Amino acid sequence: EPVSKEPTNDKVEELLSQMTLEEKVGQLNFIVGDALQTGPASVTNDGERLEMIKSGKVTGVFNAPGAEFSYKLQKLAVENSRLGIPLLFGADIIHGYKTIFPIPLAEAASWDLETIENGARVAAKEATSAGINFNFAPMVDVGRDARWGRNAEGAGEDPYLGSLIARARVRGFQGNDLAAPYTLAACVKHFAAYGAPEGGKEYNTVDMSERVLREMYLPPYRAAIDEGAATVMTSFNEIDGVPASGSKYLLDDILRKEWGFNGMVVSDYNSITEMINHGVVGNRADAAKMALESGNDMDMMGLIYSSEIEKLVKEGKLSEETLDKAVRRVLKLKYDLGLFENPYLYADPAVEKKEVRSKENYDAALDMAKRSIVLLKNEKDLLPINKNVNTIALIGPLAENKDELNGMWSFFGENQDPISILEGIKQKVGPGTKILTADGADFYSDSRSGFSKAVGIANKADVVILALGESAVMSGEAASRSSIELPGVQKELMQAIQKTGKPIVTLVSSGRPLAISWMDKNIPAILQTWSLGTLTGPAIAEVLFGDYNPSGKLPMTFPRNVGQVPIYYNHKNTGRPYTGDYSEPASDRIYSSRYRDVENSPLYPFGYGLSYAKFEYSDIQLDKASIKSGETLKVKVSVKNASKVDGEEVVQLYIRDLVGSVTRPVKELKGFKKLMIKAGETKEVSFDLTEDDLSFYRRDMTFGTEPGDFKVYVGTNSRDVKEADFMLM
Repeated sequence: EPVSKEPTNDKVEELLSQMTLEEKVGQLNFIVGDALQTGPASVTNDGERLEMIKSGKVTGVFNAPGAEFSYKLQKLAVENSRLGIPLLFGADIIHGYKTIFPIPLAEAASWDLETIENGARVAAKEATSAGINFNFAPMVDVGRDARWGRNAEGAGEDPYLGSLIARARVRGFQGNDLAAPYTLAACVKHFAAYGAPEGGKEYNTVDMSERVLREMYLPPYRAAIDEGAATVMTSFNEIDGVPASGSKYLLDDILRKEWGFNGMVVSDYNSITEMINHGVVGNRADAAKMALESGNDMDMMGLIYSSEIEKLVKEGKLSEETLDKAVRRVLKLKYDLGLFENPYLYADPAVEKKEVRSKENYDAALDMAKRSIVLLKNEKDLLPINKNVNTIALIGPLAENKDELNGMWSFFGENQDPISILEGIKQKVGPGTKILTADGADFYSDSRSGFSKAVGIANKADVVILALGESAVMSGEAASRSSIELPGVQKELMQAIQKTGKPIVTLVSSGRPLAISWMDKNIPAILQTWSLGTLTGPAIAEVLFGDYNPSGKLPMTFPRNVGQVPIYYNHKNTGRPYTGDYSEPASDRIYSSRYRDVENSPLYPFGYGLSYAKFEYSDIQLDKASIKSGETLKVKVSVKNASKVDGEEVVQLYIRDLVGSVTRPVKELKGFKKLMIKAGETKEVSFDLTEDDLSFYRRDMTFGTEPGDFKVYVGTNSRDVKEADFMLM
């Protein structure tokens, strides 16, 4: 059983022994360093902020980017404060610093762990060159409700895929040495279960059993900790009646004692103070005491530790030992980052100039962007489009737009940087191709005044490309939506264009699964293009014209309508499952778990994504019919590319435990391999299933296996699979 060892070294202990109470508290106080706000403001004019830095009352600042600026602030702290303790510089580098990569949900759709890790590495390279050494990412919250705006920032609905992506991002940010240049401290967020708010409404109550928490929500945080993540951020929500920022159960019992985490925990923006609103504490002093005693080391932007802790210690209401533990963790982080050796490690304008927006970074962002696109429909092989087509009509609010392409959480990226969809298409088509454009509609208004121009140019075109979806701020933090339809009158615009009878390709840009049932029924080709960042145009154009064969797979289930939400592939069966089998007695069909007005199945299942190639799966071969405890089962399948184009396929393996001491999901992802299969080629893919893959939280909450019958499935998504049976003895 891991129990965290308190981090320590001589430098830290020596400093700690010299610190006054006030200086200790200063190390727990983290403030915003610029006009960029990511929450309700609660500080202070510049003069006051600079005085706090000089007198050691601040441990670090966030959103103060730029090598020159961070150098100045670091100099103030190191040269003026009594002990010369260097500052941390924090920021939300969620999908790139200046070179903006696809949003994390889009990157998750690549199922390409190496490329995701490289994206985090590029972000770290740019951010550290601009002075940042502490990054509020990765967000590893599992999200099953498409209404929640922050799905855009995570890896989707599955704990297994989410865990592997969490590890990849931590490796990308931190490298294998935090003190090396170009690496920064990762901060795993938001601990815990922030992705499960009631009603999909941001910051809302979370309530679930310990079983669901441990099986579905905790694994990605655990994976990130096991990968060596330096820090953890608490979440805004309550769980089991206690706000996470003051939860001893989460921050001490699970995180430190059970998982052995010995890094630093930071609150989310003002979340300690907000425990007063939750109603578990009546005043600021009680909030500060509850948070610190629970294991919340650093207060982000609440200024609550700095106003309350010294007094609490002096009055004997809070032990100095508790305070020292938190300070020790903060100082150890600064030590690990190499800041005591060189406080200016992350502040060199020459390095910044060289690293930011380098060609290499742009190439990496383009590679990631094209891998993130998911082909949802391609009737009669409408895609790819011939580059020498006579006339293209590009229609929709995203046709020529640049401002929306960076997507949510990209506020260091400049709006004029992205290459638009129009520019991307222009770079690809032949010299004789004409491109006509019209917005047709916008994201917000009900105005249909642009419809007639849009229909007019559609009528002149050989093929229509519709660029529809959400604006950047429609997903991300505080961007929950009760409707997940296309916003504004974009659906009506699409319906008007569809009446022209022209072949249509729709590009859907969003930070969440949208309800696009009408589109699926009536439009021949659909690409889910998310928010792809700086290289949006070229990435989309490569897919449209066949230079890149799309290989993305959905990391979240797409519902038919919002009434199906939350909908996810790894659900449980019920006592009255709906089979849709009309040979059953009518009473069995009526009194079963279903809706009266829409079928149970999703529009597109988890793991779904088409290719310009056609892949054929053989039956599954198992090396044995049963395995004993401790043995490995070999699962093999052959995949043939039965087409004339090379393509990548994500081969997915799922299991089902048929009988357990507690109910088990109908399917659970336990493996996947992404591989290139050339035209006409067949590749054998094999997976090893171990006892670990078959373990779960049993009725008594111990973790392990139970003997019995299992199914194993292998296929191109969670729905379209081959199956085989085996037994665990």
